[in-house]
This record gives sequence, structure tokens and C-alpha cells, in this order.
Amino acid sequence: MKLMKLAFRRETARPMLAVLFASGVSMALVAARIVWTRDVGYGFLAWNLFLAWLPLIFALLACEEYRTASARNARFAGLAGAWLLFFPNAPYIFTDVIHLTTRSYGHVWIDMVLILLCALIGLVLGFVSLFLMQGVVTRLWGRTRSWVFVAAVAGLSGYGIYLGRFLRFNSWDVLFKPLALSRGIGRWAADPFAHPNSYAFPVLFATFMFLAYLMLYALTHLQPAQFAPATQNELART
Repeated sequence: MKLMKLAFRRETARPMLAVLFASGVSMALVAARIVWTRDVGYGFLAWNLFLAWLPLIFALLACEEYRTASARNARFAGLAGAWLLFFPNAPYIFTDVIHLTTRSYGHVWIDMVLILLCALIGLVLGFVSLFLMQGVVTRLWGRTRSWVFVAAVAGLSGYGIYLGRFLRFNSWDVLFKPLALSRGIGRWAADPFAHPNSYAFPVLFATFMFLAYLMLYALTHLQPAQFAPATQNELART
């Protein structure tokens, strides 16, 4: 109940309603695809979309903790850390296009649209959470440093998505497989140029996320056009 109240405050109600509606439609389409093809393989989209919601949930809780208590208390730090840890799950769905080569045969275009729809929703979920956390950073350290924060999150997320897609680690492996995760990161750090994907993919995906967020941020801050009152001649021609 508390989470619902946080999500549907006046300042977040519209984007929350939009992503809830979009998530419901996308899950209905996934269910229809399963019924139509009698193949449950694409059920992973439902799980991945659920994971994409987690960063927004943690961001809402972290912002509430910042608003009601000290920004530097342990609870806020834990929620902010959980947000950062799970944030790569939001844009990760874009990498699910890899399944188009293994699961799609006669309906590849339908599956592509379905994956991209879920990926777009995941990206928006992540960006809403990033916008909320950027607001906290802006209050703490200023607007300029908040954009440094956005760039850093994009860079870390690009690498996190690489760990998930290519090395097959999950966010919770920080707790459940810390040794295996550290070994994987260590092998990458020892020879990051061993394979083009090991450095090109994180950099390109980080660039994609930063530019996409920048454009969406600019779009949401677009001001309505101001028009001068129509002249008598213009009114006569209408």
C-alpha cells in the first residue's frame, strides 16, 4: 500500500499509469503469442519485464527515504545500492533480440515487435527511476554533477549488461555467487581486449543509454510553443 501511494503521487502518477498500461498490454500479447504458437519459450519476457520494474521500485523507496530522513543513512544507502545493482535489468531486454535467431521461424517479425515493445517499456522504467535518482543527486551535489552521475550509471550499466548477456551473471549473484562474479570480472580486467565484445559492447550500450536518456529528458522538458495573437488579416483568411 505504501509503495502504491509513492508511485501515484501527483508528480509520478502519469508516467506510472502509462508504464502500467503498457506492461499490461505487452504481457497480454506475450500470453497471446504463447497460446497462438503453443510455445512457452517467450515467457522469459514476462520475467525480464518484472526485473525491469525493480529499479523503479527501489528508486521510489530511496527517494522517499531521502525525503523523510537523512540522505546519508544506512537505509537510503542500501536502497540506492539496490537500485544501481538492478538498474541494468531495465535496458537488458534489448539484448533479448538474440532469441530471434533461435526461437523464431515463421513469425520473426511478430516476435521482433514483441521483444522491442517489452524492451522499450523496460527502458522507460529504467529512465523514470534514473530521473528520480538524478533529482536526489541534484539536490545533494548540483545539476552538473548529476549529469556526471547519469553518465557513470550508463557506463556501469553497459558493463552490467555485458556481464549478464555474455558471462551469464545476474544482479543477485553479488550476494549468491560473489566469488564466481569476482573471478569473471577479474578475467575481464586481466585482458579486456581479448574479444571485441568485451569492450565494444559495454561502451556502445552505455552510449546508447546516455543518448537515449538525454533525448527523453529534453523531450519531457519541451516547452509548449508560444504563438502571438492572430491578426485581423489572418482571422479573415480562416
